[in-house]
Amino acid sequence: MSLFNTMAQMDTVTIGLWVTGLMMILVIIGVRVAFAAALTGFLGLVWIFSARMGFEKGVMVAIKMAGTIPHSKVSTLALSLIPTFILIGFLAYHAGLTRALFVAAKRWVGWLPGGMGVATVFSAAGFAAVSGASVATSAVFARIAVPEMLKLGYDKRFASGVVAASGTLASLIPPSAILVIYAIIVEQDVGALLMAGFLPGGVSALIYGGLVVFLAKTRKDFGPPVRGYSWKQRFESLPGAIPIFFVVGIIMVCIYGGVGTPTEAGSLGAFVILCMAIYKGMRLSELKDALMETAKLTVMIFTIIWGVLLYVRFLGFADLPSAFSDWITGLDQSPMVTLILILCAYAVLGMFMDAIGMLLLTLPVVYPAVIALNGGDSVLAADSAFGISGVGCSIWFGIIVVKMAELCLITPPIGLNCFVVAGVRPECTVQDVFRGVTPFFVADVLTIATLIAAPGIVLWLPGLMGFT
Repeated sequence: MSLFNTMAQMDTVTIGLWVTGLMMILVIIGVRVAFAAALTGFLGLVWIFSARMGFEKGVMVAIKMAGTIPHSKVSTLALSLIPTFILIGFLAYHAGLTRALFVAAKRWVGWLPGGMGVATVFSAAGFAAVSGASVATSAVFARIAVPEMLKLGYDKRFASGVVAASGTLASLIPPSAILVIYAIIVEQDVGALLMAGFLPGGVSALIYGGLVVFLAKTRKDFGPPVRGYSWKQRFESLPGAIPIFFVVGIIMVCIYGGVGTPTEAGSLGAFVILCMAIYKGMRLSELKDALMETAKLTVMIFTIIWGVLLYVRFLGFADLPSAFSDWITGLDQSPMVTLILILCAYAVLGMFMDAIGMLLLTLPVVYPAVIALNGGDSVLAADSAFGISGVGCSIWFGIIVVKMAELCLITPPIGLNCFVVAGVRPECTVQDVFRGVTPFFVADVLTIATLIAAPGIVLWLPGLMGFT
């Protein structure tokens, strides 16, 4: 009884810290983020409400919240974007559109040093523009690009590594499921976040491509270029890739032109890709596979959201976000240094958590602190710490933190993209893939540094839409 009284007398912030510590221990020892967050969030709610109204009533309140919170939040219309974006990607793959895109990229940029690697990067970027899932992008190109590179004599570590790294481009290039989740968490316009990802995604792809060319020039027998294609053959490869760019155009027009909402853009894009797939002779079994793979990935994402939402609600009652924000703004150091330290913390967390779970868990605490560090939601650019207005800071930080979070997909020991590539290509071990992605960490650091130094890359398109 004395222990219970001691626990009941703790202030809410202390309770929040204890429960958060327990959740981190569960994640580190291998418990899935969704279940670790749901369990600790529920226990935290029981703890807080038991201290206020007694154990029995506290348990009943926590149970009611556990039953209502997931439904009320997941029924948000914006989340319907996620399955439609994922479906677009799987339909494009099963219809053969992805292979056509890869063939076009190979014929147009294969002549460069490390040309097949460059082709993989740019075709993955193109596929990312119709697929909202990094894991799906890696799985698709592990089937298509890795065999082609191995036939030409590319090192299997590099071949698998470039595929795993290129898959992360789907985090920024719309339609991006993780950008949708970020927008919902911080209550920003989904369309603004999706448009903000276009240019940074392109910059990231160019840096990846430049890295491949650099490696090919500095390493002997790194990977031969692909030559021998005439201009006629190059132009003949374009019609097969046009459907994907047509869907990208639809999404751009709907969001940027104000023709429809992002949800309507995703639904229309999925319908167009389905019609093109049927026209190209897609079999019923392939359609079934696309629908099943979409359902599996969607359920995985929504399960994480359900579990983490319970923990997020607990954080609100524990008042931990406000306490963390006050602590961050009270530090006697440059706001930019604090921001860099926060990003470094994300790099460490990425070793143990998946990207979506990590953002869902940390943003309710970190986001208010970053906005406060900048000067608040309504601060003008001239008066802010980062030289960006309040709304602009939210969009800018979103792009940076999403890019940072995607590092976890290629970071050992959890790196999901690496495990996916190794699972699809038995000739490549997980160790091979992890070694192959190592140079791309340098590229990602360069990308993030570029976006921090030049926020205009992120904010130009949203600015044209009137969001900043």
